[in-house]
Amino acid sequence: MNNLKVQIETLMYENAPDFEIAKVIKKEIKNYFYTLEESFATSGGKDFLVKHTKKIDTILKLIFKVAQREMFGDYAPMKNSIPLSLVALGSYGREQLCVYSDIDLMIVYKEIPGYNTKEMIEKILYILWDTGLKLGHRVHTVEELYEVSKTDITIKTALIESRFIEGSAFIWTETQNAIAKIRRDDIAGFIRQKRQEQHQKHTRFPLTMEPNLKEGVGGFRDANLVYWIGKVLYNTDNIKSLPSHIVEEKFYKTFRIALEFLFRVRSALHLATGKKEDRLRLDLIPKVSELLGYEADKQGHMKCAKKVTESLKIVRLYSTIWLEKLTRAYETPQNEVASIVPEKENENFHTLLRTLSQNATQPFIVHPTFLKALIDAKKPDRPNDALYKTIAKLFYQPYTHCILASLSYARLLKYTISPIKKVIDLPQFDGYHQYAVDIHSLRALYHLERLDDPFLLSLFEALSSDEKAMLKLVVFLHDAGKGRKRDHHHVGASLFKVFAQKLHLSQKLIEMGEQLILHHTLMSNIAQREDIYNEKIILGFASHFPSQTMLSMIYLLTYADMSGVGSDIYNSFSAKLIKTLYTHSLEVLNNTKMLDEAAKRAKKEQILKKNTHFLALKKSEQKKILNTPSNLLFLRYSSQRIVDIAKKAFTTQTYSYHISNEKHLTLEIIRVDDFNLSYLLSTLNYLDIVNMDICKLFDGRKYFKIDFAQSVTVDDLDFIRHTIAQAFHRQRQTLTSIPTIQKEEVTISCNHSKNYAIMHLRSKNQKGLLAYIIEMFDEMGIDIVTAKVHTIKNRVRDMFLIEKNGNFCHNTDKIIEKLTRKS
Repeated sequence: MNNLKVQIETLMYENAPDFEIAKVIKKEIKNYFYTLEESFATSGGKDFLVKHTKKIDTILKLIFKVAQREMFGDYAPMKNSIPLSLVALGSYGREQLCVYSDIDLMIVYKEIPGYNTKEMIEKILYILWDTGLKLGHRVHTVEELYEVSKTDITIKTALIESRFIEGSAFIWTETQNAIAKIRRDDIAGFIRQKRQEQHQKHTRFPLTMEPNLKEGVGGFRDANLVYWIGKVLYNTDNIKSLPSHIVEEKFYKTFRIALEFLFRVRSALHLATGKKEDRLRLDLIPKVSELLGYEADKQGHMKCAKKVTESLKIVRLYSTIWLEKLTRAYETPQNEVASIVPEKENENFHTLLRTLSQNATQPFIVHPTFLKALIDAKKPDRPNDALYKTIAKLFYQPYTHCILASLSYARLLKYTISPIKKVIDLPQFDGYHQYAVDIHSLRALYHLERLDDPFLLSLFEALSSDEKAMLKLVVFLHDAGKGRKRDHHHVGASLFKVFAQKLHLSQKLIEMGEQLILHHTLMSNIAQREDIYNEKIILGFASHFPSQTMLSMIYLLTYADMSGVGSDIYNSFSAKLIKTLYTHSLEVLNNTKMLDEAAKRAKKEQILKKNTHFLALKKSEQKKILNTPSNLLFLRYSSQRIVDIAKKAFTTQTYSYHISNEKHLTLEIIRVDDFNLSYLLSTLNYLDIVNMDICKLFDGRKYFKIDFAQSVTVDDLDFIRHTIAQAFHRQRQTLTSIPTIQKEEVTISCNHSKNYAIMHLRSKNQKGLLAYIIEMFDEMGIDIVTAKVHTIKNRVRDMFLIEKNGNFCHNTDKIIEKLTRKS
């Protein structure tokens, strides 16, 4: 930096133009940024930010000097005589400026004749802009600061955390006087608006595995809010300086360690991306972990992400407690949800737990004073039998989630529910979950206790109180076995068994809970990846849950688990599939003699023969329907739907179609002429297919039903209509590329059932994959009855149900060879 000062002095002596000076400063800044990673490795969290802040201060002071020299030459007055000051705002003012954050600068001045103050301000700003610094600036006279502060809460916040950089000490003194007035103005309104702002940000940025370190739950804004309100009320320079009855030293130390770590994480995040970035995305964790000194492997990445979540929770906890103390005299209680407060001071943990249990008859949140009481409460080193009895009662309450969420907030969940200990804050890098394991488990329990589906609610209400309590414990502990080398299903079942015994659950309930946890992903996997109309699949699934009660419980557990993952995981498609699997499994349980496909079809035919709309058809038409070769038509659709499809097919001469586009796009096509399905699919490959049915009808007609995951725009509908029409021109080029499929990714079974063969594909997801398979099958004259497509972590898990004929089962080797050929 001394070298830079010498260069600048030389340039000023030579009367070099401003852009030449800015160029030298810009080069210095660029070289400085190149050294930041090295500097970061040897600096603490806040220390690194302070060093960076001071570096920017030095540059601004130098630019001020350049502007001063150019304005006044060799006869420059003393700095204090020039009615102008440079003032740092925001994180820059707090000396917490992150590497690529905006430099919030305010220039405060007085217009005094003879000083050309505005011209000097312009010169300062022009040089700053030419250096390439990312600048956010404000220019105000001292007199207008108060009125400006009233225009926007963000401006007022920035002003009360301002810091002097350079210029006139006299102007800065006047500025401080103005800020003191601003600080004391409408304190209640300031607190109310900042608390509302915090609530909105928490709603927008919840604590996921990709947290927003600045605006989200437990982020810097939570800590800043403690400082801002403390500044307004006590004019303190930092949180630690607040009165001891508000911020206790024993808690501040834990808080500060967490905040220091988050400072380092945010700095590493900026360095990793080379830009301002506040969201710790999963793809950035490897580089951020490396900068923080963690091992460059999955374990290192998980340790880093786990500590981030832990630190955010710590900041959230203590800022919540401190903010309540600071704002107690200014805020009115909100009555939307009951808020639980301790009945008296210095209660022990067992008493507080009973209080939570007694209040869990309705949804509630604990008051910050209750959180403080929980973390202060005396408790045995580990729960005793009396405490376990109280813990058991928690799961009999209607709103167990509220109790466990309160314990989680107070960081006492692992003490109370010991099996969850290993998965507290544990990240899940599986491309599916959005929350750490403990947060996901709480969300799953939340959804179980707030069932809005009448059918699911009826299943839950049909359970006994003991069964409900056991199911709640299962839902909460279903992923407790994660983070180990062994399969988490087995570990979780073992953990549940040991803990349930401590809670004195009956042996029968414990065995049921073990079975549920052991197979808690089975229902969603089968419903979304397998043929749920196949007798063997249904029997295999139902064998794990050999009673209606167990089937209801796995259904409820599956719903809660999927709902706890994130929005739109349990959607209309998955709900329909899972309910269908449940219904079919229930049928199996209710019948001693299992029906094969032919028997099921025969049963449906008998129902169909009683349908009034079917009886209204001509006898010849009825016969054609009953002789339809596709079993799928009878197994999947209702009798009325079969009649509707058939009636449409009777009137179709070349082709017909129907498009529905309400919650999602569905195409229904009946064709007589040849239909290039592969062209249709490849043209619409920008849409995600979730299900496809192909049914042979009669008189050479076929019925296609293709369900997509999303709805489309009106403009898209016109394009889709055009594409359907073009699909009946076989000469059109359909494929632009051949996907890569390995032999081990294709499995074929011709023993799947009496009428169907099955092919499974487990490969990398690729555009045009399904279109390519359809094209190949068309070439070989193979009929696909149905296709179930499912993608997770960029891998397809597709199932094709194919009617048995000589072209398929006698050519399996040839089919695999064609599928795996290279382009």
